[in-house]
Parts: sequence; structure tokens; C-alpha cells
Amino acid sequence: MRVLIINTSERTGGAAIAANRLMDALQKNGIKAKMLVRDKETDKLTVASIPSSWTLTVKFLWERFIIWINNRLSKRNLFMVDIANTGTDITQMFEFKQADVIHLHWINQGFLSLKDIDLILKSGKPVVITMHDMWYFTGICHHAGKCNRYKFKCESCPLIYGGIGMDLAKKVFRQKRHIYRRRKIVFVGCSQWMTSLCLQSRLTRGQTILNIPNPIDVKLFTPMDVKASRELCKLPTDKYLILFCSRRITDYYKGFQYLADACKVIKEKYPDIADRLGVVVLGEDSDKIKTLIPLDVYPVDYMSNQQAVISLYNAVDLFVTPSLQENLPNTIMESMACGTPCVGFNIGGIPEMIDHMQNGYVAQYRDAEDFAKGIQWCLAPENYSMLCANARQKVLDSYSEEHIAHRYTEVYEMARQLQ
Repeated sequence: MRVLIINTSERTGGAAIAANRLMDALQKNGIKAKMLVRDKETDKLTVASIPSSWTLTVKFLWERFIIWINNRLSKRNLFMVDIANTGTDITQMFEFKQADVIHLHWINQGFLSLKDIDLILKSGKPVVITMHDMWYFTGICHHAGKCNRYKFKCESCPLIYGGIGMDLAKKVFRQKRHIYRRRKIVFVGCSQWMTSLCLQSRLTRGQTILNIPNPIDVKLFTPMDVKASRELCKLPTDKYLILFCSRRITDYYKGFQYLADACKVIKEKYPDIADRLGVVVLGEDSDKIKTLIPLDVYPVDYMSNQQAVISLYNAVDLFVTPSLQENLPNTIMESMACGTPCVGFNIGGIPEMIDHMQNGYVAQYRDAEDFAKGIQWCLAPENYSMLCANARQKVLDSYSEEHIAHRYTEVYEMARQLQ
């Protein structure tokens, strides 16, 4: 069986990382998998790209321009929505023609248009769609937040002002409905949370909707010596260390402010820990936020080297993710695979990964005090060893490459039978 995995980027972003790992997992388990991207970033032979051209930039800018115009010339939430009005027809490419199954992942920002998706479905090849966010079953948004219009009919999207030109959400929702209802598609949510939302959408009624998490290489992401890892990362060996990471620290939805508030709570309510606690901050502009946290801060520039990231997970005692919206974060999976417990909010797929007070702590949503309590509880000596062992075991049982590759192989066969 030949599977073609399609994603906008080869390595940048959570969806790209997950898609790449799935390709590797399938290959290791006897499936001939390749990846087709717009933005190729390595010389990997199993990753192909669409022909490079200045028109790709134009397509990307044209989509943003239409959104900007219909958003009353405001940049508000400019990248929170996609209308897929322009893209590239990939159905005539060799990689597409050779494939037995087409597996779509994150294809936005000018890579594939709705018309291109329609052509893929019309090709007659079995199609599987993995949902890394909500875009496939909403009108134009990637995360609907408290809005539930996608359950019935998206229109007047609250993420953009509207008022100039057409109702983009209404138009795109109608186009997706027209495309989907004529074809059999297998939709896969990376988390039970995402799958449950998809089941409620009017767009996906009558379609096959499943839940399969992302895979991870448990031989690569594995526990290492803590002291050696700290020395390698140039971090102190005499402190408790917690890690927060985000490609853009200032991204509101990554919830850094809640971490800062939690650190203030720790300083006030848990002074015995605060005196020995340091916060490692990984991401762009991480050195600019030292004054926002009343604890020792150790900024680390964003890392693209995978082995360096693995060393960092092993160098810290705890990984914290105060994100306000998440599907199935790769970072939590990576940390747990290294035997490092996690603290996160009760949102999205996070409580599916972190078993509360078993391999980490799930704090009440947007509750900085409970988040601080979770950090304190996890670092307590009587809890810590158990949490580390359970975190690693959760990944071995649920997210190993062999396990996920087997499940997707069954899905591909199901998709072929639906045609």
C-alpha cells in the first residue's frame, strides 16, 4: 500500500511534526509512505514538494488580502481563519498518481484550495483527513472557542468583523458542505475532544469519524541522566526546574500570563519551593520576560535540533503548558516520553494525555492558583518518582509508533472499502 501524506510544511508547526512522525512510523511498519508539502525544509528523499514559484507567495498573500478586506481592513485574527480560495492542483503530480491512499493533514495558507480538495476527492482515491484543529468541520476558523455555529451553519464569524463584501464564513461553510456530501471521507481526530466536536458538525454528518492520537518514537524520546542533561543545557544542578515552551512566547493562546501568575502564587503560598525553583523558558524572545516572573528564569532560544530538545526535556523536573486551546500537544507527549511529568489546563486533548495526579496534574481552566498547586504537588518528593514512571508508561501504551501505525493501516483499508 502506498500512502501520500499531505501537509503545508514539512517540519514547521505541530501538524508538520505529527505528519512527519506518522510517515516514519508507517515506513517502519511496512507501509510505503511519502509526504507532499509546499514548504520543503530538508533533503529527505521521502518528502516531495510542489514546484517552487513566486506564485506561491502571491497565492498566500491573496488569501490574506481577501480576509483583510472582509475584516474591515483590520489585521484582527488575520491568521485565525482560512478561506482556502487559492491553492495548487496536485492531482496531476507523480506522487499523487502513484498513491493508493491520500492522507490530508494541515493544508492551509495557500497550499490547497477548496477546489483542489474537491479535485482530490473526485479522483476516486480513498481519502483520510487528520484534523489537527477544527478547520475541516467549521466555516473558516481553526479554533471556534465558545462559538458553536459550526453545528448548524457558520455565518457572521465572531473572529472577523465582516461588513465589507460577502460573509466569508457562510460562503466557505456552504462550499465545504457541497464538497463533502458527495464523497465518502474518513475523518480522524488526534484527540477524543477533537473527534467529539467533529461529530457535532453539520458538515461531517454521515461521514466516518474516528480518533487516533499522533505517534512518537519512544526510542528517541527516552529518559536520560538528569545531571548530564543539565550540564549539556548549561542549567543549574541544584534547583527544581520547570519548562515552558512556545515558538512565540507572546502568543496569547499559549497562556504565558497564567504561568506568570502561577509563579507569583508559588512565591506567596509555597516559599519553601519558590526558593529552589527555576523556570526554563524556551522560545523566541524568551529573554525579554525575565521581569514578569518572580522566580529565577533561564531563557533558551528556540531549538530546531531534536536531540537538544530531548536533552532539555530530560534536564527539567516538570513540563508546564498553560495553553488556552490545544488539540493533542506534541510537547506533552515528548516530555512524558522522556519521563518528565506535566501540568496543564483542563482544555482540549490535554486531560486525555495527562491523567490527573497519576502522571501529572490537570488544573482547572484559567485558574492560576490551581496551576500553582499542581506544580507544587508534582514536585513533592512523595509523588515525583511515581509520576515519572507513569508518564513514560502512558506514552509506551498509547502513542508508540508501532501502535499508531497499526491503527492507521486499518483506517486506510477502511477508506479503500468505502470507495
